Amino acid sequence: MIKKLFLLPVLVLLLTACEGKNPPIIIPGAVQMDLYLPVLEGRSVAVVANHTSIINERHLVDTLISRGVNVTMIFSPEHGFRGNADAGSEIIDGRDRITGIKIVSLYGSKKKPADSDLEGVDIVIFDIQDVGVRFYTYISTMQYVMESCAGNNIPLVVLDRPNPNGFYVDGPVLDSAFRSFVGMQQIPVVHGMTVGEYALMLNGEGLLEGGITCNTEVVRCKGYNHNYFYTVPVGPSPNLPNQNSIYLYPSLCFFEGTPVSCGRGTESPFQLFGHPDLPDTGFSFTPEPSRGAANPKLSGQKCYGTNLTNAGKNGIVPQPSLNLNWIIGAYNDFPDKEIFFTDYFNTLAGQSLLRKQIESGLAPDEIKESWKPAIAEFMKIRKKYLLYDDFDEIL
Repeated sequence: MIKKLFLLPVLVLLLTACEGKNPPIIIPGAVQMDLYLPVLEGRSVAVVANHTSIINERHLVDTLISRGVNVTMIFSPEHGFRGNADAGSEIIDGRDRITGIKIVSLYGSKKKPADSDLEGVDIVIFDIQDVGVRFYTYISTMQYVMESCAGNNIPLVVLDRPNPNGFYVDGPVLDSAFRSFVGMQQIPVVHGMTVGEYALMLNGEGLLEGGITCNTEVVRCKGYNHNYFYTVPVGPSPNLPNQNSIYLYPSLCFFEGTPVSCGRGTESPFQLFGHPDLPDTGFSFTPEPSRGAANPKLSGQKCYGTNLTNAGKNGIVPQPSLNLNWIIGAYNDFPDKEIFFTDYFNTLAGQSLLRKQIESGLAPDEIKESWKPAIAEFMKIRKKYLLYDDFDEIL
């Protein structure tokens, strides 16, 4: 049961089905400032944010300051506060070049706020656009922030944003033996929850360290439900520059645990994949150092593979399921199968079984059948914490 420090008004909106699942106007939690500004008045506020924390094309931090809010600390996740750092690269502490506010990195020497970081802080705001995938690290950052807030008796306000992959649930459920920062909870690869719903689940299921509870309030999105295909206004990280990459990411990210490039260092990251030793089928690309990919895999090498830059136009995405054909096909075509999978593949999959299933030649449908019991159990838990109407069915 979540403790209530304050109650936020709830706007009830009756939603109607939209043809083609295209949503009506959706208003993220951050935009509804009348719902949370009153609780910030006269308080010292810390903000967990990045470049996606936008209110009408203006950054949340700048907006809060203009409204007289006392923002005293910024916590930055992977990719940094302004969102231009490489995936996995260390983010250092510093000061925001615009506001001068101190920035504490949660993707450098530490991933969890220290007690000293929260000294003098009265309330914490979390506002980051997520993509609804277990190995995308923003939800891991949120969990650590919740644990620190709980340990210091500081309330957390989550400004919810729609999940662009929130219209389905799919993938292997994490085996706790493979717990890591890219997979902290026993959930499927695609979990179908907003960050607000996920925060409620962490609390309600006792999933924070030691079973503690964080005093959490969620400012809901207005006009959103899980039937909708939501297009993010800002690319959530350098290598997810557009909606096409966001839809393809849950399936193509498995290549990060192989020698195959998924397009980092090109103009279309997570929209193509290839390797010099894959068959030449008429498409090739050469990764080069670029913004967000200073040292891309296979840099300077001509890679043969598959072009998915038109996946959205061709109806390949969005689809309510992971596509295993790409990783299986690349494995089958790769000449040296002994080196195809790295240890990181199991970390991303959250288990060792998927690799074994691919190596043994199982078809995608057979593999997905093995996921169903664990997904069904997760769906029972997930349902308890949904804040928005759910999608109609799992396909």
